[in-house]
Amino acid sequence: MEPITLFIGKISAIYWLVYGLGFLISREFYANQLMNSSKSDSLAVTLQGAIHLYIGAAILTNHLLWDNLLAILVTLLGFMYLAKGIAIIVFPGATLKSGKPTVKTLRLSGIGFILLGLVLGYLSFFA
Repeated sequence: MEPITLFIGKISAIYWLVYGLGFLISREFYANQLMNSSKSDSLAVTLQGAIHLYIGAAILTNHLLWDNLLAILVTLLGFMYLAKGIAIIVFPGATLKSGKPTVKTLRLSGIGFILLGLVLGYLSFFA
């Protein structure tokens, strides 16, 4: 397996595990953030878009591999980060408009993020 695949996979696993835990443990905070996202500071929105764009571009310029499950997941994450960054920068108003989050959707999102982190972690650290 390519060293870059393992490197990005390990970092992504940690990120998604922590992000998922945050959604489960601090649901009220994230629900409040999502409910008030239309009031977000424009600089923060621009920064969020730039960060996603840079992460996606960094992954894809170094990793466009389809050799195995981990490589596919890492490449797809690169495309997802890039797409989100582009969407936030090009359509900031539209990306801030989200439906009202419920405790159930935040819990399911948190569980999904943790599962993604566990899969990436297993494939990166142990497989």
